[in-house]
Amino acid sequence: MNKLFTLLLLTLIGFSACNKNTDKKDDDKQSVTDIPYVIMLSMDGFRWDYTDKTSTPNFDKIEQIGVKSRIQASFPTKTFPNHYSIATGLYPDHHGIVNNTFWDPQRGVLYKISDRSKVEDGYFYGGEPIWVTAEKQNVRSASYFWVGSEAEIDGYRPSIWKRYEHNFPFYQRADSVIAWLQLPKEKRPHLITWYVSQPDSYGHKYGPYSQEIRDTVSGLDKLLGYFMDKLASLDIAKNVNVIITSDHGMEAIVHERSISLSDYVKSSWVNGMNGGNPTYNIWVKDGFKDSVRLALNNIPHLHLYDKNNVPARLHYMTNERCGDFVATADSSWALFSGNIPNFTVGGTHGYDNNITSMDATFYAYGPAFKVNYRQEKFRNIDIYELICTILKLEPGTNDGDLEKVKSMLK
Repeated sequence: MNKLFTLLLLTLIGFSACNKNTDKKDDDKQSVTDIPYVIMLSMDGFRWDYTDKTSTPNFDKIEQIGVKSRIQASFPTKTFPNHYSIATGLYPDHHGIVNNTFWDPQRGVLYKISDRSKVEDGYFYGGEPIWVTAEKQNVRSASYFWVGSEAEIDGYRPSIWKRYEHNFPFYQRADSVIAWLQLPKEKRPHLITWYVSQPDSYGHKYGPYSQEIRDTVSGLDKLLGYFMDKLASLDIAKNVNVIITSDHGMEAIVHERSISLSDYVKSSWVNGMNGGNPTYNIWVKDGFKDSVRLALNNIPHLHLYDKNNVPARLHYMTNERCGDFVATADSSWALFSGNIPNFTVGGTHGYDNNITSMDATFYAYGPAFKVNYRQEKFRNIDIYELICTILKLEPGTNDGDLEKVKSMLK
């Protein structure tokens, strides 16, 4: 009888424990559905002052109903390093995407943004991007072409992600984001990052002061208005926070203000010069560091740094992928590793991030943000902690500082 009673008691305890576990899962699921939404759009190369150059009624509307600011890009002010800095809150030197093209000495391979096998390999991506932070904490995420989102990082990808297609129409990207927000609750992402390649492309081709840029910015404003109208029609619109930002700015260049490293550095001295106009990482052969230093140290409008003399504010050159030297040109000067291409005018980025033309735009609105608020300039690495706060996520290790941006939140 005692054995029968004991068995019955254990069975009841086990049944109760199972019910508690089920209840906990239901509670966790419910807590996820209560989390707000964050949608972050990057318009590549959208300089902080582009909205002052033409009519932008939809950006102006966000300025009235939300927050306007400008952000300081990280060095080098290139596309891949900075998109991944926004995603992780880490400087490029700390997350490992140190340039658009770089040599990885551990594997002995070259990472290039045009090489899909490298772009989709999680090995290259350090730190914890915001979608991994979200997925680890049971918050679903989606990404449309954000740097790093095509790779499995620390065992995670966004719940929804897309392989990059450069020519895929911008409006269809917006439609997909809206469609994701209409998925059933259990499948719906609460964090969405998406990307468009303009105005960067035309900034390079025509320069930041061109009519083509003004027309492109006007067109992007219409895209933004289209997206805002679609979003406003959703039942969950009042719960959605929207961020529009960029990776860097743009500066004008002309052929007459160009430097070629190969005019000064012999090919027999180096193993490679990786990167792009106007910043290159230089790998030197044994015994030739002094030769390279002497050849480049006194070139007008060129700066050469190694790990010993790089300005601390650049937060660069501690990662082995940075090479022996980094060479970067003065603002509005073009720098090439080989022959100077045949161009008349254009634009580029990648300069010292203290140069104001490298600053990028920032707009935000939604229930988490103040209304008609002008936020002081801040670093792009602070966006990661900002999103973590809105989504109630425990952040991973990062270089950002919530104190610098929390004033824009309600």
